[in-house]
Amino acid sequence: MLSVYAYSQEYINECRLKVDIQLKTYENLITTAKKQAGNSNVELKSAIESFEPNFFNNMVLVLDNYFNNRSRNLEKKDGNPLNEVRMLCDSIKENNCILIPNKTIKYDHAKSVLKYQIGDEIKLRKEDFVLLSKEFFAEIESKFMSK
Repeated sequence: MLSVYAYSQEYINECRLKVDIQLKTYENLITTAKKQAGNSNVELKSAIESFEPNFFNNMVLVLDNYFNNRSRNLEKKDGNPLNEVRMLCDSIKENNCILIPNKTIKYDHAKSVLKYQIGDEIKLRKEDFVLLSKEFFAEIESKFMSK
């Protein structure tokens, strides 16, 4: 597949909407389950704690897939949010959710969105994903939006 050098604002907005729908669906599921079981239900809390990082780790894969063929030249290799998502995806898919380095990316955990260090277990929570996706879309728009 050839590299993509530009995405329309319409496409970017559609992808952002799809992510927002997933977030709202997650929130509705959790809210409904808590109402049905009662907020003090230990089994429900345990199930949510187990489900949440699996769901949001997978949402990172979804986010990246929407823009999977983006040009690496335009993306750059300076540790930006696009690079961070790429590294997270590689680590989730290839290293059992343990962050691994990418030789081509100048990753600095202190400047990253989520502050993961190499070797950390990737366990995204809703708040992590919301922040990461916001920064990811901003970077997509700044580097890839068609004029």
